[in-house]
Order: sequence, then C-alpha cells, then structure tokens
Amino acid sequence: MLLLHGFPELAHSWRQQMHALAAAGYRAIAPDLRGYGDTGAHGEVADYRMANLAQDVLGLLDALGIAKAVVVGHDFGGALAWTLARDHADRLHGVVSLCTPYTRRTDTDLAETMRRTRGPDNYMVFFQTPGAGEALLTANLDTLFDRLMRRPAMSIDEFNQRSVHARALPADLFLGVPELMGERFLDEAAIAHYTQAFRRTGFTGPLNWYRNLPRNWADTEGRPDQVTVPALMLCADRDCFLPPSTTRGMEHIVPDLERHTVSDCGHWMQQERPEAVNRLLLDWLQRRMPTSDR
Repeated sequence: MLLLHGFPELAHSWRQQMHALAAAGYRAIAPDLRGYGDTGAHGEVADYRMANLAQDVLGLLDALGIAKAVVVGHDFGGALAWTLARDHADRLHGVVSLCTPYTRRTDTDLAETMRRTRGPDNYMVFFQTPGAGEALLTANLDTLFDRLMRRPAMSIDEFNQRSVHARALPADLFLGVPELMGERFLDEAAIAHYTQAFRRTGFTGPLNWYRNLPRNWADTEGRPDQVTVPALMLCADRDCFLPPSTTRGMEHIVPDLERHTVSDCGHWMQQERPEAVNRLLLDWLQRRMPTSDR
C-alpha cells in the first residue's frame, strides 16, 4: 500500500491509515513527495511535471523491491495515483483516490479552465505566478494549518449560497474562511508537525505541482483516457474544493469503479474522518485483494 499525500500536506497525513492497514496485514508506505518535508525540493519548475512525479513513485517501488502495489492518493496525490493507474497499470494492483476524480482530457489545461470559469483569483490560477503563493502562505504560516484543516461548518449548498468565496475559490481560502471553520480535528502536535516542516522547506516545491498543470495537459495529448485497474473513489460530502459532483461519469472511463461518499466530512477526509475512511478502504481491499492472495 503506497499512500500519496496532497497539498499542503505530508506523509504525516496518513498516520491514522498506516496503523489500520498494517494491523490488517498490509504493508503501508507513505513518503513525503517531491518538494515536501524530508524529501525536499528537487529540480526546476518543469521537473515537477506529473510524468516525473510518477517516475519518483516507480523509483521508490523499485528501490524497495516491490513489483506491484495498491496506490492510494488524496488531493494532488490522487491526481498522481490516477496517472500511475493510467500510464503504469502493470505496476498496480489497484488505485484508490480520496476526493480527486479521474476525468477525461479537456480542451484546455486545468489552470486555464479555472481562469476562464472561476476568474484570475482562483487559487490554481493564482499559484501559477512564481512567488505569489509562497508569499501568501508563508506570511500566514503560524495559523495556516489550524485555520485551513477544520471540519466545514456548513454544507456545500450553504457555502455556495452564502460565501463570497464560493464562485472563485480564491487563494485566501487556504487561510481559513470563517463560515467553513467548524470543529477542529488536528491536535497541537499535528499542527506543529506541519508548521515546522513547511517553515523549514517553504512552499515552492509543493506549488510547482500546480505550475505544471499546462505541461501535464500537453503531456497527455494522444493518450487513452481509460483506467482499467480496480478502483475505489471516496468523496467527502462537504468538500468545497472537490465536491462529489466532480466524479459524475467516472464509470465511463474507469469501468472497474466502486464509489462511496463520507458524510459530514470536508476535504481533509483521511484526517477528519479516519474511522470511516479506514473502514471503506479496508472493506474494498479485503474484497478485491485480500492479503491471502498476495
């Protein structure tokens, strides 16, 4: 089991899945991905294109002597998991994504699509400018994780109706929106872990993942859309970044797909609702690839 974190997170995000998976007989591995934590920054902006990030994962599997794995990804780690499932299916037993859907290639890259549909303040568009995201996030680092990673205080429909942030999803959404800041689920130790790690490494490496959205789009030209390995899609019903509606139609390009939605849960689902996520993940694993078969 290879667990791939999202933005702005770390391998630490999977701490509550690692124990559950190991107790069930699975080998669980969670790296800090390129640009993050103990892995740190590597290369220039273009080196963070998705094809290179996939090679990082394959290199990790090779170094550990692992021929095939189940890859589990959340947020941007979910996008990386789908890339592996599409382009390197021979190395995967299956793929699991938390929040991030798999979609067909569109007419424009995701950053340009967000620019056209959400405007220039959208966080994916804003992060394209070198230094902009770094300045915003670093200036607010002391409160960033406490304010960002909270259980949403309202549903997606309520958020869309009442928040000025709903349409654009601007970058300052990461600084904490009062109407979304419900119950705290990170303890002081987790907040300190994230804060200290990003104070040490900064945000340029992680933000370079966003700055390769145009390159990733160009790299997929002519490639088939379909993912054929067994797949599990877990959504969160209060995820304002990637709501469950973004997964509509996935079954047409991911034919072996099982899909579930976790109730009363926001975007950081494996940390916010670890019991529900672990239960769904283990149920799927034990039905589709029990440890006795490996």
